[in-house]
Amino acid sequence: MLKWALFFFIISIIAGLFGFTGIAAGAAALAKILFFIFIVIFLFFLVLGLMAGSALF
Repeated sequence: MLKWALFFFIISIIAGLFGFTGIAAGAAALAKILFFIFIVIFLFFLVLGLMAGSALF
């Protein structure tokens, strides 16, 4: 998921450089959404891993 966010971020930068502002804004919005979804999933699994680790030891 983080790879897709980075991919859309790079597309946004390239489109912005060439003047395609609509495509750049859309790609940036999609990259932002994917990044925040990644952060939420990462935090969920981090908490889950810490709880499972403390249960084992």
